[in-house]
Amino acid sequence: MTRRLGTAAGVRVVLAVLLCLLPAGCGEDDRFPEGSTMARIRDRGVLVVGIKFDQPMFGYKDPATGRITGFDAEIARLVARDLTGSERNIRFVETVSRERENFISQRIVDMVIATYSITPARARLVTFTDPYYYAGQDLLVRTADTRIHGVSDLDGKTVCTAIGSTSVDRLRTEVSGASLEIVDSYSVCVPALLSGRVDALSTDDTILLGLQAQHPDALRLVGKPFGREPYGMGVRKDDLAFRDHLNGLIARWLAGGEWDRAYRDTIGVSGATSESSKPAAR
Repeated sequence: MTRRLGTAAGVRVVLAVLLCLLPAGCGEDDRFPEGSTMARIRDRGVLVVGIKFDQPMFGYKDPATGRITGFDAEIARLVARDLTGSERNIRFVETVSRERENFISQRIVDMVIATYSITPARARLVTFTDPYYYAGQDLLVRTADTRIHGVSDLDGKTVCTAIGSTSVDRLRTEVSGASLEIVDSYSVCVPALLSGRVDALSTDDTILLGLQAQHPDALRLVGKPFGREPYGMGVRKDDLAFRDHLNGLIARWLAGGEWDRAYRDTIGVSGATSESSKPAAR
């Protein structure tokens, strides 16, 4: 004989099932230590991420839809899915290169995922995860300009790059004879390059690839990378529990295929391959 559950008992069963579907349900409370950044984000229900808005293929705000697209955006959504249960529970905040450390220390964002190269100077101000991506610095020039084939051809030329980026330091080391025009964001460099006011734009190759894709006939990538840039996620200084949790996620994505899918759907659309960009799985 089958007994019907009472109304109150039935409601309790339904509530228990629904609770188990939540990120913190059915024993998941213990997954994040009490008081940790992970627990605070889970309880808030939204991950706040600093990201670029002007870098196609990494962090780009579509002017028509307002959606943030790119590899960094997809990585951020994977973090949001882990911490809150859904990749939709995310708020992106535009973060230009020179403001990344300030946005982290002032708690404007929970973390920064914005083509953020790991350097000793920056590591004194923020804590980085393991690298989730590797880039090489390169040059973007006008298609019709046949004078520039590499960094050795930049003497006497004007090169545009962004303040607060590692590209500035490498250019000063590699091309002492070039004149640098340092601006707030790479999107400022593109019209200057197209108009002929500057001779080249230099930063990480995959960023340049995205900018070139917007002007495929007018601009070309030189294709001779110099230097190697490891990108990390930046969190507040000495938040080691959060860093370690994110490192575990990176390792899981590299082994489980999520990293490859994020690359395929963003940078890979350009025809680029991930051989030199993908960190080794641990």
